[in-house]
Amino acid sequence: MKLAIVTAYPPSKVTLNEYAFHLVKSFRLKDEITEIVLLTDKTSGDKDLSFEADGCKITVKECWSFNSYWNIKNVTAAINETQPDNVLFNLQFMKFGDKKIAAALGLMLPLICKIKKIPTIVLLHNILEEVDLGSAGFTNNKVLTALYGLIGTMLTKLILQADIVAVTMNKYVQILEKKYNAKNVILIPHGTFEVATEEPSYAIAQGPLQVMTFGKFGTYKKVESMIDAVELVRERTNLDIEIVIAGTDNPNVPGYLENVKKQYNHVDQLRFTGYVEEEEVPVLFNDSAVVVFPYTSTTGSSGVLHQAGSYGKAVVMPDLGDLALLTQDEGYRGEFFEPESVESLAYSIEAILTNEAHRIAIAKANFKAATSHPMSRITEMYLTAFNQIKQGKKRGVISLNAG
Repeated sequence: MKLAIVTAYPPSKVTLNEYAFHLVKSFRLKDEITEIVLLTDKTSGDKDLSFEADGCKITVKECWSFNSYWNIKNVTAAINETQPDNVLFNLQFMKFGDKKIAAALGLMLPLICKIKKIPTIVLLHNILEEVDLGSAGFTNNKVLTALYGLIGTMLTKLILQADIVAVTMNKYVQILEKKYNAKNVILIPHGTFEVATEEPSYAIAQGPLQVMTFGKFGTYKKVESMIDAVELVRERTNLDIEIVIAGTDNPNVPGYLENVKKQYNHVDQLRFTGYVEEEEVPVLFNDSAVVVFPYTSTTGSSGVLHQAGSYGKAVVMPDLGDLALLTQDEGYRGEFFEPESVESLAYSIEAILTNEAHRIAIAKANFKAATSHPMSRITEMYLTAFNQIKQGKKRGVISLNAG
């Protein structure tokens, strides 16, 4: 099988590039795949294929750019040139741009593949029905919110033209089936990027207790509450704590973290890492005592939660949305706090840092949840789904059962 994957890819800064890296890393080892064709965004640096020594052939074609109106033409041309057997899209709604027309044109590509009769799966990481547009940095205007809703419905219908749409949470399956009467939606979990071959020790690194958060900040992910909460914990416990802010600004809020640095320049042991390279991620998580999610809303299954689980880490999460659902659906655990309350967040952090047995119990539960969904299993589910498309086209009907 020659598998084309349409995605952003490291060193891209476009969303979901890290997820694509781990998808490819796993897909390349599957016996059924003879070649992976990466149809990626254009970047100044070389694509990260550091794992290429093993596995199938990987071909890179940089054929699209964020916010370009020509992406539909250029990606279609790349598909025509490479002639893949199957196409997998790694998508969310703003994948091809944050401008409405550019984003919409890119999301027409699954329909193009259907017209060309190429078996196509869209991995859709979020659905607009579950996104708080205000918290996510789109708009608080009621008229614009309604307009975005209409546009989102139209774009969802375009995406549903794929043979199969895979979503990462069962709630998304239910919404798409009910609202759109969709018959081609399946659940394939997010999966865990790197899972240790041996259970971690759950020991904390020497030195200050590192309270870490990881992501793109400024919209619904804001770090002020976490900094204020740790200051409260320091006052109450005299614990030696380092605050680690790992990541960058959300593209919708440039300069956010720089402003936070200035606002909190009086706070001791506050570290901003900037962009975290792939090889630096294990050190970042392993050195952390607890991983915090200072979110006011959610926009999909959390890759950071799956990463924290894979390194055997306790987490502090807001009791809302998709994060709460993941504890039900996949078995993750954490200390929960009220999203708008610094005091509540402080008590949750303190509960983990001052109770070793409690911290380890949460960490063990999260490692168990992570190891139940390794990327090797997730990619196998995609191959099963592609085979069902192939068999279904022969019979004239696709029977969905991805495992």
